[in-house]
Amino acid sequence: MSEQLTVRAAIDRLIEAAGARPIENTVDTIKSGDPDAGLTGIVTTFLATVEVVRRAAELGANLIVAHEPVYYNHRDDADWLEGDPVYDAKRRLLEDERITVFRFHDYAHARQPDAILSGVLSTLGWEDRADPDVPYVVELPPTRLSDLVITLKERLGVESVRVAGSPDALCRRIALLVGAADGRYHVLALSRHGADVVVAGEAREWEALEYVRDANALGMNKALVVVGHERSEEPGMEWVAGWLRTLLPGVRIEHVPAGEPFRTL
Repeated sequence: MSEQLTVRAAIDRLIEAAGARPIENTVDTIKSGDPDAGLTGIVTTFLATVEVVRRAAELGANLIVAHEPVYYNHRDDADWLEGDPVYDAKRRLLEDERITVFRFHDYAHARQPDAILSGVLSTLGWEDRADPDVPYVVELPPTRLSDLVITLKERLGVESVRVAGSPDALCRRIALLVGAADGRYHVLALSRHGADVVVAGEAREWEALEYVRDANALGMNKALVVVGHERSEEPGMEWVAGWLRTLLPGVRIEHVPAGEPFRTL
């Protein structure tokens, strides 16, 4: 199968299978490489770091399907990076290894159900607990916030998290707002959708965090758990690898995690 497919054909099949209408002004574009080359293998990942690119080359894959940008900004604009040693070295690495990077972000989230959320729910073992009307909200038996944090750390592979709220508060409705959702979505999940806890990838500190602080000062048990952007969405891209294997039988497809970028000192 891999000898018969081009990189472009594999990307087209992925987009088609996502089932979403064409998205105008999407960031889901080819960032490097020759899309008309014959496909030799695929690596999925949260982000095409230098280490991920090197690993893809070792695996003999010439297509990386990444969820986030390659060049340090949402649209991968590179004019401001011309002459930068890190940018130049990474671009040369991709050129030398003849690897195409395709970003799978907008279409991943537009898919029904959301591809990234599907992977996160599977990793957490909460596939059957999602609210049918609000798929990113799950219903759990009453659980202490401190115990919920232990579960999140164990199942998502997180060394440390940031938490706002009482450790002893009982949580039932959990909103999984992975990645870097706008703070308004966090607040609306806590208010309009009745979530006790928002589990976020990232959160600006003057938005939902302050809403949670004020809510608790007013006697309302609300909480925010920040697990990190990569840890919150990497399970989704691992899920995409399994999904791609059903779309492209015979193609070698591996998931290579970008890994948690922060260390706790």
